Amino acid sequence: MKYSQGIVLLTIALSLLAQSQAGVQGGGISKADVLNHAASERPKRAAHFVGSESCKGCHAKTYTGWKQTRMANVVRDPRVQADSVLGDFAHPDPVRTFGLDEVALVYGSRYKQRYFTKRGDDYFPLPAQWDIAKKQWLPYHVEGGTDWWFPFYGPNNLDRPTGPTCDGCHSVNYDVETKQVTEWNVGCEKCHGPGSEHVAHPTRMNIVNPDALDYVRSNDVCMQCHTQGRPLHNPIAGRYYDWPVGFIPGKRLADYWQLEELKPGTTNFYQFAELTAHKNRMQGNDFVQSVMYHRQLRCFDCHEVHGNQNESNLIRVGNDLCLGCHTRSNPAGLKGTVSEHTHHPAKSAGSQCAACHMPHIEQTIKDNYVAAHTFRFITPEETEQSGIPNPCTSCHRYKSNMWAKEQLKEWASVSPWRVSN
Repeated sequence: MKYSQGIVLLTIALSLLAQSQAGVQGGGISKADVLNHAASERPKRAAHFVGSESCKGCHAKTYTGWKQTRMANVVRDPRVQADSVLGDFAHPDPVRTFGLDEVALVYGSRYKQRYFTKRGDDYFPLPAQWDIAKKQWLPYHVEGGTDWWFPFYGPNNLDRPTGPTCDGCHSVNYDVETKQVTEWNVGCEKCHGPGSEHVAHPTRMNIVNPDALDYVRSNDVCMQCHTQGRPLHNPIAGRYYDWPVGFIPGKRLADYWQLEELKPGTTNFYQFAELTAHKNRMQGNDFVQSVMYHRQLRCFDCHEVHGNQNESNLIRVGNDLCLGCHTRSNPAGLKGTVSEHTHHPAKSAGSQCAACHMPHIEQTIKDNYVAAHTFRFITPEETEQSGIPNPCTSCHRYKSNMWAKEQLKEWASVSPWRVSN
């Protein structure tokens, strides 16, 4: 075996030497060139996951920025990070029937925090969650008629392991056989794929860069978790999974995952009747319906996933983000001022692009909502037809849909057929 490898290296060296002699004026071939070429000729092994710490040495600034994001801190061990616990465990509450000593992992830090306990080699959700904004305990129990996987698990939380229902999106490389992860949280390799080859021989060719992928595959990187759907093949290893088992960045998500079926005219757990999502974790379901997606925008054209300088990891704040692209020279840009477009005073809440095009109507926890990502303007007429909230009466809460329609008819700068019918 060693003799064969020696012959290969000698052949490579002689070949490179001949190339260097033929082009000696170009500077020749170094010893490093020989070794690098030899490495490239070795039989290739499948890359494996090595964890985000392996990226820190070369990508220190990016690593430090990512480490501050919620992506890097979705799931935490309260025994290691005591400050990760946001819920009130100091005072009794009839909703919370468990103590902090039963909590193995905490999940979430923005809208809600949930608590997982460990039984054997599985984690299970405990039956209360902390509403961060209102600082109160709420029950946590998936009911019938909600998540599609409900019929395949028992009625109690301790019948519903988080491995099949949650952990694939809250970790890197969850193994369905061993129930082990390379690391908890949305680590580097969740978006860049297994990094062992890149760590051993760093080149742009042996790591996935979502920015270099086509727009479908680049968005698939985010949509592997920010969509509601189900695997193409279930059960897997005897369990029903609610995340795309086997998908890694660079592959086509559609080969592993089907989005929840759109049902026009139906309002259910997943959607409004006009097809905008009804719940959180469906940003991708919304986005693929949008003009922006079909114009080949990517999630990270708006979101900076390696830092938390702005809310929701946005690359700019407020209208500055939207107007960076929607300029006067853009056919989809403004032709006048923002206030002329919105018919609201400049810099007011009603003149924020997101107020009308990304209303907070998708529930993440009781009375807490996240932004829609279809970017459509939802009209008062659509509210009357399908029950979906519209941004006009969501802001002007004491006004009627009829009032809103009459107001929109007076907007001479937009089509009445579009906004008031």
